[in-house]
Amino acid sequence: MVTFINDPDNWLSFRGGLELGLIDVLSHTIQFSTNGTEFDYVEEGGQDIFFQFVRLTAELQLGSRHTVIFLIQPLTLNTEALLTRDVVIDDLTFPANTPVKLKYGFDFYRASYLYDFNPSADREIAIGLSLQMRNASIRFASYDGSLVRINQGVGPVPIFKFRTRLPFNNGMWFGSEIDGFYASGKYITGSENDFLGAILDASLRLGFKMSNTFDAFVNLRYLGGGARGTEEDDPGPGDGYTENWLHTMSVTLGTYLR
Repeated sequence: MVTFINDPDNWLSFRGGLELGLIDVLSHTIQFSTNGTEFDYVEEGGQDIFFQFVRLTAELQLGSRHTVIFLIQPLTLNTEALLTRDVVIDDLTFPANTPVKLKYGFDFYRASYLYDFNPSADREIAIGLSLQMRNASIRFASYDGSLVRINQGVGPVPIFKFRTRLPFNNGMWFGSEIDGFYASGKYITGSENDFLGAILDASLRLGFKMSNTFDAFVNLRYLGGGARGTEEDDPGPGDGYTENWLHTMSVTLGTYLR
């Protein structure tokens, strides 16, 4: 197949993807330290609005069956709020009526491998594995800067991956993509304390093949997950306990370029 980027005689081909749209936070709660407040970002922290959503992918297809995918996913939500009650974050109390600036940053990067069980060039039924690297930065701060709590960290997460593509005779196609992970307990996670963690990134898309080079699609995506547990080597403040659960839905317009 002749395309703008790829040589049809080459066993290696490239495809770039871009999504632009809006993301809505369905629910989001967080707690730092066992004596801390369970804080509701949607009800109390200003996440009851739409945010911009961007996703970038680069794919390398090796022959007809193997695909390697690199994903960049920015996910930083900056909001402002006036607290309606006392909120305790890692042993620090933010009194009621304190104006605060909140940052919830959970950008991540993902490398995936897929094996396609369908040999057709236009159809796909693929299963594989992903390795996701989170880049978390969470900040609670009063407007005057006198009260601040910051929690940051990076870490890898192994994930199972599934993707499909079904073409129609009129140039349209339907696709789905799921990345998911769930783990709990001491021994499975390698933790000395009980730990629970989950991730689900699931999407449905309807696209149109504009040419051999260009596809356009609309995408509906659920992105969510979280964790509950205690960090053994946490330096403080606080006792290292964290519980964080986020559920979002996004609608985007996307394109593939080959």
